[in-house]
Amino acid sequence: MKLAPLALAATLMFAATAQANESVIRKTLTQQFPGASIASVQKTPYSGLFEVYLDGQLIYVDAKAQYVFTGDVIDLKNRSNLTQARLNKLQAVKWDTLPLNNALKTVKGNGARKLVVFSDVDCPYCRKFEAELTRVDNITVYTFLYPIEGLHPKAVQTSKQIWCAPDRNKAWEDYTTKNVVPNNDGKCANPVDATIALGNKLKVSGTPTLIFANGQRVPGMVPAAQLEKLLAAHAK
Repeated sequence: MKLAPLALAATLMFAATAQANESVIRKTLTQQFPGASIASVQKTPYSGLFEVYLDGQLIYVDAKAQYVFTGDVIDLKNRSNLTQARLNKLQAVKWDTLPLNNALKTVKGNGARKLVVFSDVDCPYCRKFEAELTRVDNITVYTFLYPIEGLHPKAVQTSKQIWCAPDRNKAWEDYTTKNVVPNNDGKCANPVDATIALGNKLKVSGTPTLIFANGQRVPGMVPAAQLEKLLAAHAK
């Protein structure tokens, strides 16, 4: 019982110190990076570093923000990427906020499992992922046409043409498997520009980017076997 006041005092002291450090870090980084958005500052359990979520990326700093460290923190014992795990949590998306009507919808089997994919029509890894999806059943896939114009100059126009096709899903499949461009001008009412804005807001920096029903995202192409494991894990 005598330890309780001491424990409480230590807890309050730790909280006050952490808050003071956060204030110093925010002030210093704001001065060094004017206009940057600092969403969170959190002390890490390793090496006395603080994790800063700044403009959609994670950086690490010392308590006075005199030194900045970039890159992934890897737990060698567990062979896990701690930085990516934190990013996945910080960048989780509320499923019910996604405008699913602006996506291509594909239902396979009973369609019970849900997946959103931000995909660029001219992204080779997106095409590989589409091939992997053919091996996955009982899933509903919502594909947002998310062209990255800086990498693929024609992707915006092609995305609009795919959306404007009489059968969008077939047009998507024909283009990603056979490079057949739909025969239209892409000037129908389409959500491509809105999807680009949405992707930028969510800081989707690469394709494909997968978002599971619980809001967790996974960047990059994953094979069917790994996707099955991710669907099972993120359904829990």
